[in-house]
Amino acid sequence: MIYPRRALLGSLLACAGLATIPALAVAADNYPAQPITLVVPFQPGGGTDAVARSFAKAAEKHFPKGMIVLNKSGAGGAVGWKYVLNQKPDGYTLAVVTGEFVTLPLLNLFDRSYKDFTPLVQLNADPTTLVVHNDSPYKSVEEFVAAAKKNPDGMNVGTPGTGAVYDVALSAFEVKSGTKVTHVPYPGSGPSLLALLGKQVDAVATSPAEAAEYVRSGKMRLLVVMSDERVPEFKDVPTAKEAGIDVSYGTWRGVAGPKNMPAEAVQVLKAAFEKVAQDPELIKSIKQQNLGYVYADGTAFEQKMANETEGYSKVLQELGIK
Repeated sequence: MIYPRRALLGSLLACAGLATIPALAVAADNYPAQPITLVVPFQPGGGTDAVARSFAKAAEKHFPKGMIVLNKSGAGGAVGWKYVLNQKPDGYTLAVVTGEFVTLPLLNLFDRSYKDFTPLVQLNADPTTLVVHNDSPYKSVEEFVAAAKKNPDGMNVGTPGTGAVYDVALSAFEVKSGTKVTHVPYPGSGPSLLALLGKQVDAVATSPAEAAEYVRSGKMRLLVVMSDERVPEFKDVPTAKEAGIDVSYGTWRGVAGPKNMPAEAVQVLKAAFEKVAQDPELIKSIKQQNLGYVYADGTAFEQKMANETEGYSKVLQELGIK
């Protein structure tokens, strides 16, 4: 029998359409069928990199194909996040996100926001600290503030980058303490601490966890923590509020993927990440590095970003930071 050309073409297209349905289902059922790349938007050696590598290792039992950690640093995290957004949103390229996810857009340093991503899980939260070289003449935060007041802009303080949470926290510290220092941006806390080790800056704004190794070895000294309570491992270090400086700022870390990932992939990731985030080995690893462990699922994590966007917007306006 000879079929009319139009009828034959219609039949072929119908069959092709039907064929794609089980193909998509098979693809979803097989996810992940290849290693997942976890992009860290900062250089190795800092707290964000440490959280990412601990998470990737703990995730191995849930992802047989493995998870690859890829460092893409620059612009306070924006380089790495843009890289993720430029990849196919298939669930195979994810990002470690930090507090800068909120601050950079508000400072017009990142033309996207958390709304362009799918938050999956929060893993950590840490306060800001000011750390100096052990040879520094400043033995307390009071001495540091006094010296900064005597020499405005003469104190060089390293940060993980312009617009980073620690950078914003340092600005708030200046306003509340009546000082003015020179911010020296680096591509992450790791490089900024190495600069301090080499005495290229007078101090660094970072987290207690990221400076812990240097402090324990006697190479550096914490002056103050910008939190409501003292850090357990460094109980002798006062909070800024105890020193009469009303600031309490810190960062957080978690994992997110780009918007428009397949619903099946998002479902698989959220279910697996919930288990990974509560894995005793991951919690132990994070705490051993003196990083603060905090768990929140994707929904709660996204709400946190929304709340902080509103909160930081008000703070930046009050501080006159644009």
